[in-house]
Amino acid sequence: MIKSEKPAIFRSERETLKVTFLVFSGSSIMCVASAVDPLRAANRISGETLFDFKLVSVTGEAPVTTCGLPVAVSGRFDAAEATDMLVVVAGFGTQNYATSALLAGLRRAARAARACGGVEAGTWLVARAGLLEGRSATTHWEDMEDFSAAFPGVDVRPDRYVIDGPVFTSGGASPTFDLMLHLVRTRLGMAAALDVASVFIYDQARAATDAQPLVSLGRLDGYDPRLAQAIRLMEAHVDQPLTIDAVAKRAGVTARTLESIFRKSIGETPGAYYLRLRLSAARRLVVDTRIAMADIAGRTGFSSAAAFSRAFSRAFGEAPVRLRRG
Repeated sequence: MIKSEKPAIFRSERETLKVTFLVFSGSSIMCVASAVDPLRAANRISGETLFDFKLVSVTGEAPVTTCGLPVAVSGRFDAAEATDMLVVVAGFGTQNYATSALLAGLRRAARAARACGGVEAGTWLVARAGLLEGRSATTHWEDMEDFSAAFPGVDVRPDRYVIDGPVFTSGGASPTFDLMLHLVRTRLGMAAALDVASVFIYDQARAATDAQPLVSLGRLDGYDPRLAQAIRLMEAHVDQPLTIDAVAKRAGVTARTLESIFRKSIGETPGAYYLRLRLSAARRLVVDTRIAMADIAGRTGFSSAAAFSRAFSRAFGEAPVRLRRG
């Protein structure tokens, strides 16, 4: 990190991160969702506002995405308003928005923020503001040749997403989800990232540096296949939990090896992860349904409603009945 640069946001940290999404008309609705929804899911899973995000536009009016759906925003982009992370989301027609006033605003906001970057064609606006000069970056593969010609001072790469110091760029909707999942993983840990990926039934086994056209084959980059197999077994047996010995045997390893894999990859034991997986499922049922607590206990593998309530209270700081009332 250059001494003059602020500390990276992609690091272990549980302090609330304030995020501003500047969305332009012509953006893909999938890019907007891929940028916002993983952070929303992380907040919901954790029960805390770890990502305090808002959406804005240049005019304060709802930008219209390429499919015709407008995106509700909270107001106009204010370059003087404090934020930790500025994300510029754009698609078609960026040349129409690159006014001197906007570019000056992006530069001002970027100087004050801890990180800033562009999603898909948002990279063009970030580059036109001079924020990518001398740095590595990516954009959508269709625009890569033109982007390289327009910004010779930028090291353009065909990667899914690129993080260079306080500046980040992504090539499209799926890489943006990868990027946000990486943000969750680095700040909150692998277990939290797995939880967020599971909310969307999202599989991703490619690294940031993989070329954009490659097909994604699994969940999360860098995992041990035995970890994925063990987690799938746990997911399939939430109501009637397997013993860790049984999970290990079905995954083709010893219990000791499985514990080593979990500690290395997730930072907790298989038993702790399995319990948290079941409690997360229980929490969704408590919050999103009116199912009786005794039935929720049975569906998530607890011997009684009392045992479920005790475990739930230890994990989330309040009893399930109180959470549902609140």
